[in-house]
Amino acid sequence: MSATDIANRLVVVEGDITKQAVDAIVNAANESLLGGGGVDGAIHRAAGPELLEECRKLGGCPTGQAKITRGYRLPAKWVIHTVGPVWRGGTRGEDDLLASCYRSCFALAEQHGIRTIAFPSISTGAYGFPMERAARIAVREAKAFLERNKTVEKVLLVCFGQKAFEIHQQALKEILAGG
Repeated sequence: MSATDIANRLVVVEGDITKQAVDAIVNAANESLLGGGGVDGAIHRAAGPELLEECRKLGGCPTGQAKITRGYRLPAKWVIHTVGPVWRGGTRGEDDLLASCYRSCFALAEQHGIRTIAFPSISTGAYGFPMERAARIAVREAKAFLERNKTVEKVLLVCFGQKAFEIHQQALKEILAGG
């Protein structure tokens, strides 16, 4: 698989994840899955109260794992909820837990025949994960997945704001160039 093929399927965009016309969007959730601030709150508001009803039945989700629900009023058919790690200095397995979030989301995408998926920058808001480090993990995991999975057509890394967009673009450029 060429870097060009990966570059055509792995795209960094600036925008609102709740507006992405993809099969699934990823929610950077907390362990309760019952809504919160940031991306989580925005997704719950946009999806409507039915999302919260379905999430109540899931019994939460451990850090590094993911669970799937319907998208309800979102353009996306599915919402994959994943719980990223809280940054505690980088010595408590945060990198591995964040990578596990992406792998868990991709596993659900495969199980449900999802062909297009959009990710926010997991753990970089209230959870304090350094964005440059998180962006490299996101790009590395997405690239590894796309190299072995030919059915997923598009992975979007949806960035909130110009700075996040630039950081993710740089990570994509470096990793596709072999960095």
